[in-house]
Amino acid sequence: MTMSEHLEQASAQLSELSARASEAEANVKAAAEKEVAELREQVDAAEESAGKAAEKLKSSAEESSSELSEHWTKVQGDWQAHVAKVRSDVAAARADRDASRAERRAERSEDDALAAVAFVLVALEEAEYRILDAALSRLEADALAAA
Repeated sequence: MTMSEHLEQASAQLSELSARASEAEANVKAAAEKEVAELREQVDAAEESAGKAAEKLKSSAEESSSELSEHWTKVQGDWQAHVAKVRSDVAAARADRDASRAERRAERSEDDALAAVAFVLVALEEAEYRILDAALSRLEADALAAA
């Protein structure tokens, strides 16, 4: 794949990320106006969608594992383990009907949600750096090959 093709692919992925972020923002803003049952349905749908996205990422990583650096393979594995633990903890906490524990769970969930968004922002910064560095590396490699 040429540098131009790589950059086009990265640009398309960033566009998809932007559109998805806008959709997530709208869903979050609308959540404040929803009743419990309606929000529960939305949570279930978001959980299913996140699971599918994680599976797609895992499948993609397995297909190109020889091309991915060991670091990114480990990051993906660590993220998948983190998500599994959080979901397990949430499922266990939902079974608990004590009001004070429910309040603590809600506060932890709110903090975790904000931390997840902060993580995505940092990941986006890293992605931009990696894309630009890859383009620079390609230009340098081509210049050396031409010399």
